[in-house]
Amino acid sequence: MSPSTDVASFHTYLSSARRIVALCGAGLSASSGLPTFRGAGGMWRNYDVMRLATPEAFKRDPGLVWQFYSMRRHMALQVTPNKAHYALAELARKHPAFLTLTQNVDGLSVRANHPNDSIRYLHGSLFALRCSGYLCDYVDDQNFADPIVPSLAVPMAKKTVEQRAPGPASGQSDGGTPTEETLVYDESVELQALQLSDLPVCPKCQQNILRPGVVWFGENLDLDMMDGIEHWLEQPADLCIVIGTSGLVYPAAGYAHRVKELGGKVAIVDLDVSSGGWSSNIFDWVFEGDATKIVPEILKPLIGDM
Repeated sequence: MSPSTDVASFHTYLSSARRIVALCGAGLSASSGLPTFRGAGGMWRNYDVMRLATPEAFKRDPGLVWQFYSMRRHMALQVTPNKAHYALAELARKHPAFLTLTQNVDGLSVRANHPNDSIRYLHGSLFALRCSGYLCDYVDDQNFADPIVPSLAVPMAKKTVEQRAPGPASGQSDGGTPTEETLVYDESVELQALQLSDLPVCPKCQQNILRPGVVWFGENLDLDMMDGIEHWLEQPADLCIVIGTSGLVYPAAGYAHRVKELGGKVAIVDLDVSSGGWSSNIFDWVFEGDATKIVPEILKPLIGDM
């Protein structure tokens, strides 16, 4: 049987669901205007993220890696949470058994005031900091300083933008309005060769530099967090809502399959469901389109109008 696109039938099931889990990916934040790292400025287009987001890269050139993550932090702070982030946060406040599992590291769920006890950041956060030393346990889960230290300031340049008002009838410019200055990434600035003394130092041990609190390629997800998710899922969920994730990354994708296998139902919200790696028979509902419009609408019975 093909999955349904009927919002009314989803609303009926949602209203009776006792345990709900949301699985979120990059599509949740797409409408906030957050670009991928290759949109982070021309200076990064010649770099392979696989060579930057690794423990080996950080050991080899921590200054380069920190400049990359400082750019990503800065970009994330230039956008705001969208209505889908706020809808999930509101559901977390109103539903006693709701858990969000997000693969996003952009900090937008935090800034949407999503209750921390009902969300798990599978891949960490750009705005978390950890000591890079093995013997120090320092962690700062929410550091939104921009820049963290002066040497990591993102290069910006002023750009003059002409603001033209439309003509009275045709919609064409009248050519007479003034210009204004705005800040843009300065792609002409070369990356600096930073020293260890230029990078943020752990305030606890005062010996090691801090590192971004994200999960790099080759690293394991946080075991305590994973155990907590397993414990939450011991009581089967009635509903899994997949939002903007391809189903190609595990263990995240496996949670939706588990809900389905244990008798629950699965819905997906995505711009293009067919482009992912999901099996065709996992979904009971498919809602294709912009998450910022669809998520508040399908959650309306529990969160009201937003």
